[in-house]
Amino acid sequence: MPFTLRNLKNDLEDVGPGFDGAPSLEFRLATVALELEHSGLGYQRVPPGARFPYGHTHKTQEEVYVVVGGSGRMKLDDEVVEVGRWDAVRVPPGTWRGYEAGPEGLEILVIGAPNLGDAPREDVEGRRDWWSD
Repeated sequence: MPFTLRNLKNDLEDVGPGFDGAPSLEFRLATVALELEHSGLGYQRVPPGARFPYGHTHKTQEEVYVVVGGSGRMKLDDEVVEVGRWDAVRVPPGTWRGYEAGPEGLEILVIGAPNLGDAPREDVEGRRDWWSD
């Protein structure tokens, strides 16, 4: 088949509850479902006023975060930036990142390349509560 069609909200499992964060944290991984060969894609919704419970960095993967709803802040290494709808933030490998939602929540698409293949955990390092006040 020359294309793959999936609905991010209806066709993908919500793995957000497995991150032990805010009760209505939503996280849907689309890479396998879309049969992506050279990139990765995820959807996340962080509820109003909540922070994603883990910060992380990648050894080789570059990521782009696109805000599709709401607003919030991202912490990139030691810098905190405000983000709003349709902002896109490129994060290179080696940069620590985390995000938190504003009063309306934060909905983001996360696009990563290259595809991390069968062993994605080998490329990522994460820390719970990396972004603490």
